[in-house]
Amino acid sequence: MKSIDKLIQSAEELTEHGLSQGEIADELNVSRETASWLVKQTGQDASEPMPADSPVDVHVDWSAIGRDSHRLTHLGGIMADLLAQEGENVDLTIGIGKSGAPLATVISQELATDLSVYMPGKYQWNDDETEGGTGSFSENFAKIRDRECYIVDDNIDTGQTMTETIDRIRDSGGTPKAVVVLTDKLGQSEISGVPVHSLIKMVQMGEN
Repeated sequence: MKSIDKLIQSAEELTEHGLSQGEIADELNVSRETASWLVKQTGQDASEPMPADSPVDVHVDWSAIGRDSHRLTHLGGIMADLLAQEGENVDLTIGIGKSGAPLATVISQELATDLSVYMPGKYQWNDDETEGGTGSFSENFAKIRDRECYIVDDNIDTGQTMTETIDRIRDSGGTPKAVVVLTDKLGQSEISGVPVHSLIKMVQMGEN
């Protein structure tokens, strides 16, 4: 089975489990537009050629790391090292969603900070809606107000989720000092004035 077929099958299974397209995008590490396209392909005859209007994207599968706590710990240590020089007064690490939270947990331990988790608005998003709603900080973790913080996620696609997170932190009285991710498809050195660090930058060669 081709990789794209596996993604379509995964999108179908996630849809059947009640996940929104925003959540599917997060689970498969693709953009929202790609997640929407994958969902639309479900139920199609696999022998038929892919439509010409398929999105240009890169699927990132880091499950070999995520399923093993030792590997995750080592990777989190590397990400923490990228952040270590970004601020002397940072005492909070914020993980974005289900993928960012475990990475943020390791990083917060490495850097001796408190931990917070932000659930982004895209978790409520489907392609029949213009916006996915407003995200929220989990009440089970540290508060944001008057604190300098780091932001952690697994991937940056369009930067929309990261921009939303930065805005919500500032609205809550916090000061984001730096972002760190595993992979960066956007390729910008900063988002909303906040420096971005990544282990891997993905650069698309040629035009869409």
